[in-house]
Amino acid sequence: MRYYKTSNIFIKSNFLFLLFLSFHLKSQRTLTVDGTNWSPAIPSITEAGNDYSGVYESLSNQIYLNASIPLLLASGKISVHYEAISTWNSSFILQARRTGNGTTTCLLCSISGGTSYTTIPSTDVELFQIQAVASLASYSNIPVQLKLSGISVTIPATSYSSRIVFTISAL
Repeated sequence: MRYYKTSNIFIKSNFLFLLFLSFHLKSQRTLTVDGTNWSPAIPSITEAGNDYSGVYESLSNQIYLNASIPLLLASGKISVHYEAISTWNSSFILQARRTGNGTTTCLLCSISGGTSYTTIPSTDVELFQIQAVASLASYSNIPVQLKLSGISVTIPATSYSSRIVFTISAL
């Protein structure tokens, strides 16, 4: 009889662990990206000795991020990297920054970092963090601005394009 009770407790505790694990796996962090493509207007050089201004900024709300962290006492980091779509020049410096907090109904949640420009490499780099304390964190319409520099007459004139990829993960 004693052996049966121990086994029953073992089975119940395993079931609870599997139920918790299932809930945890289904409640992953989510991130969606809204906004429009950005094509900076780079003027033609019409006089010898002139160069491009070199720095181009998008609208302060060119991109909107919607992030959700469904677990209490959890956190998440928003990372960013670029992927060249066609031709890309290594002299270009692509940067992003968060220009606002967006909207949330979470009272004790916080969003931090990312208000200064961060250079976007070809591998993930952290842009900002979200902390959930006493409730589930959900932020919508977090505005992101882009900046491009490194444009020069020494770079061949052609069409360049890249894709910016945002990801959300645990800290």
